[in-house]
Amino acid sequence: MSDRDMTMQGHLKPFKDYRPQHFLWEVSDDGRVATIRLNRPERKNPLTFDSYAELRDLFRDLAYASDVRAMVLTGAGGNFSSGGDVFEIIEPLTRMAMPELLAFTRMTGDLVKAMRKCPQPIISAVDGICAGAGAILAMASDMRLATPEAKTAFLFTRVGLAGADMGACGILPRIIGQGRAAELLFTGRSMTSAEGHAWGFYNSLHASADLEQEAVKLARSLADGPWFAHGMTKTMLNQEWAMGIDEMIESEAQAQAVCMATQDFRRAFEAFAAKRKPEFQGN
Repeated sequence: MSDRDMTMQGHLKPFKDYRPQHFLWEVSDDGRVATIRLNRPERKNPLTFDSYAELRDLFRDLAYASDVRAMVLTGAGGNFSSGGDVFEIIEPLTRMAMPELLAFTRMTGDLVKAMRKCPQPIISAVDGICAGAGAILAMASDMRLATPEAKTAFLFTRVGLAGADMGACGILPRIIGQGRAAELLFTGRSMTSAEGHAWGFYNSLHASADLEQEAVKLARSLADGPWFAHGMTKTMLNQEWAMGIDEMIESEAQAQAVCMATQDFRRAFEAFAAKRKPEFQGN
């Protein structure tokens, strides 16, 4: 894409050839579905200072993607993520002064903000260990699929920290309810996949061999759908947390009117009238 084309398209750019340093990046042939794979399987895919920052930057930049429409987030080697690396993050934190500690916690919080603000739906595919910051990554996703073997733990209290980490005290109760969230955040115990499914944390459970395929299938259905409207839905799901009912209804009236002005809305009507499947183009 030329500089002129980027200017004409509001600095949109393709991410098909993105090459991260601290995780794997895989895309479908058409670039619409991307998979982030945490890739330190020998350590159950822990996060480091660098991988936190690189993930934050990627999710921020995806607001300007001209190709990616939906995301899958997963881990290599039968585990999702064991959270912050004990020796590469936790041990150095014990030697930091308050300004450095606050800079770190703000940076990790910025990762969650970036995940919530990027327009692409994010689907976590969770197998095995999903703990600490790994559980936060799953929580911050828009949907979550898991295997029966998945074990999810917000284990911050196990290392003498509050359960209030990266938005957990605000987001987790909205997903599974206040009482259940309080239990997990106070005790640090593992939530089984059956509990997670029954409580609404996991949207569905799948055999390990089928998990990623099902996650990509779901991502593909979203990527081929009205993805401009999906981005609007994600925005409203986030913004309406802080609104009263009148503000919610008015905001949704404005959001829906914007979507009704798109060509995708017209395409959907014309396809329905012609009894064929619509082809959404995001404008």
